[in-house]
Amino acid sequence: MSSTCRQSNRPDRREDDARRHVALYSHDTMGLGHLRRNLAIAARLAQDPVPTSVLLISGIDGVDRGSLPPGLDLLTLPGVAKRGRRYAARALRTELEEITALRSAVIASALSAFQPDLLIVDKVARGIQGELDLALEQLTGRGRTRCVLGLRDILDDPGTTVAEWRASRTHEAVEAHYDAVWWYGDPRVFDPVAEYSLRGALRDRSTRTGYLARRAGATPTPPTSDGVEVLCLVGGGQDGGALASAFVRAPLGPDVRKVVVTGPFMAADERRAIERTGDATVLGAVPDCATLIAGATAVVTMGGYNTVCELLAAGTRPLVVPRTYPRVEQLIRATRLAELGAVDMLHPRDLSPGALASWIELMCDGRRPPAPHGVDLDGLERLPVLVDELLRSRVPKTQPSRPRAQEPAHVPA
Repeated sequence: MSSTCRQSNRPDRREDDARRHVALYSHDTMGLGHLRRNLAIAARLAQDPVPTSVLLISGIDGVDRGSLPPGLDLLTLPGVAKRGRRYAARALRTELEEITALRSAVIASALSAFQPDLLIVDKVARGIQGELDLALEQLTGRGRTRCVLGLRDILDDPGTTVAEWRASRTHEAVEAHYDAVWWYGDPRVFDPVAEYSLRGALRDRSTRTGYLARRAGATPTPPTSDGVEVLCLVGGGQDGGALASAFVRAPLGPDVRKVVVTGPFMAADERRAIERTGDATVLGAVPDCATLIAGATAVVTMGGYNTVCELLAAGTRPLVVPRTYPRVEQLIRATRLAELGAVDMLHPRDLSPGALASWIELMCDGRRPPAPHGVDLDGLERLPVLVDELLRSRVPKTQPSRPRAQEPAHVPA
């Protein structure tokens, strides 16, 4: 299958057009974390006083479009899923090379027609399997689009991250196509420039935005006279079965109400086993956990970026039981935040119903109150300012030669 596409017949938008077009590419192969983060970014930019149209390109559907703000819409690509540390088509009966070529052509055609002023690429500079190469070449050649690589606070341990960047030619892609690299974190927690020994364009174009936390939320609900509520969150749920199972089996008093959110991707047999165990309320996909978090006396969670941001923004001190495979990103995040006193951490090797019960009892007795931590949670509010600064001048940066990498970029989520 060819990866070429036709150029749009739509005339170029005038340079003095007061409207803005912003496109986001969301790297989605496992869970909902990348999509949730990019939806938050897109929604914030769509609210800009400058009339802004935001197109979010993703490989995952299922978003409630009725909840999207005006000016924001989604383009869903044929899905790619992660199988271990490699990729495969999520649903289509096709080879990886064929679905990559299809996705590449769709992305390039859509961006050619949309003519974005700004493109924000999530995590993988060249896209899955290099599927953004064609679009980046076209946008860079046209010269009107600013390109940003957006990265979560922590990618993985330094050795793994540097090796993957080398294999996927991330340095070359940033040098050739990107005007800025935004790290969605606080260097007091993890400084990627120092930790990853960044050099060249990756170092010089890096900005730490602060964590992308939505501060608006429900008013905390005080405990009712018939007991307290404790909450367990396991992200998308693919690998949350062990934590959810230990939580529902934790020996707690009769006045404690357990609520567990399994996420949309937990295996059906795991969820059924959890529903049969104990007397917990088991929920699947929850559009917004803010109300649940606000009403909970204690929260046990995995260490995903978005959930941790929500908990810190709510002023909650959670117990984080991080994922340690296939990446140690959650373990690093939980360890650093625990050192700052923002969270408590339990290593998954020490996970048991009794360990969870002991911590929950401390929270219910008020012996582990939230502590001031000073973590920067204002990233979402800074993004419009960064966008304004980036778009202030439309003169493209001086480009070096742009070798197009031919080998696939095997970079897992």
